[in-house]
Amino acid sequence: MQTRSGSVGSLEEGKEPVVTTRAVQFKTPPLRVLQLFGLYLAICIAFSIISIYTIQHFGIYSVITTVKSNFVTCDEEPDNGLYRWRKPPSNSFHSMSDTELFWRASFVPRINKYPFHRVPKIAFMFLTKGPLPLSPLWERFFNGHEGFYSVYIHSLPSFKAEFPPSSVFYGRHIPSQVSEWGKMSMCDAERRLIANALLDISNEWFILLSESCIPLHNFSVIYHYIKKSEYSFMDSFDDPGPVGRGRYNESMAPEVALTQWRKGSQWFEINRRLAVNIVEDIKYYPKFKRFCQPECYVDEHYFPTMLTIQASDLLANRSITWVDWSRGGAHPATFGSADITEELFIRIHEGNECRYNNQPSSICFLFARKFAPNALEPLLEIAAKVFGF
Repeated sequence: MQTRSGSVGSLEEGKEPVVTTRAVQFKTPPLRVLQLFGLYLAICIAFSIISIYTIQHFGIYSVITTVKSNFVTCDEEPDNGLYRWRKPPSNSFHSMSDTELFWRASFVPRINKYPFHRVPKIAFMFLTKGPLPLSPLWERFFNGHEGFYSVYIHSLPSFKAEFPPSSVFYGRHIPSQVSEWGKMSMCDAERRLIANALLDISNEWFILLSESCIPLHNFSVIYHYIKKSEYSFMDSFDDPGPVGRGRYNESMAPEVALTQWRKGSQWFEINRRLAVNIVEDIKYYPKFKRFCQPECYVDEHYFPTMLTIQASDLLANRSITWVDWSRGGAHPATFGSADITEELFIRIHEGNECRYNNQPSSICFLFARKFAPNALEPLLEIAAKVFGF
């Protein structure tokens, strides 16, 4: 007798037919799958708890705003485009160290032609101890010329500025350190200003000023004077006397020979190429820091000497900041409210002879110092007539 396979067993003599069935087996999921599922479940629970906590303590709108900010609208350019290289930093404050800052600022395009419309700007760099008492005069000077200038301020780290948001000086303080007159820390502050200004690709010229400086002309005159100049205005000359070559240390050699030693005014104007030279320098800086100690007054020698060695053909070898040394002493004269007259500025402007683009010129100074805080009001009164703004 034949039976159907898989359902009834074959009949044997003396035995009852046995019905055979197959046991149903359920496979247990691998351990790895269970672990991954557990991890996923834990993440979901943690995210839910965090979301509930955030909504309870900060409100649902903060969560929505955070999520929304991750999306880029059609009219915004992505971060990986050229926009982030062209756009200047919205705020001059950052967390970079000097080493990081100088490295970042030393980036130089190898192609001279810019692939976008670039309006060259002047970077006005204020090296101060604290407040800018003459800022209202500068506000009037800058007014109406947005897009042609930028402002940077280096003050004592402890100083807290209180400029209103409408001010050109608002948010323009850079990360600063203590700087002392005649010491390398003063040059460090100047390099810090230059490096921060270099972060804006549109800055083409860099002018160092103090809190006691004032402009002697309106913005347009100064801008075109700088723009059309074939040279940068770094004061640099060979002084054979005790306050010139007399400050030279033989240990400066071989990087700096005695015949290359120069002296000049601390207040300068330089173009972008020379600014990069100053920021990227690691050859001359150690020598000046070690061997041009107080009584050498490194801020009068470091930049003039280095740039004369590197690019003497780009220097006008004169300053465009007027000072009065006629009273003698280690510092120039300071002018207070009683000194501010039209005659003073006639004296500053007249009788000057210099060379501008290798031609004789009577316009030699664009700025002047030192002016006391109480000189502000009389300066504002005569600004329109004397300065043209």
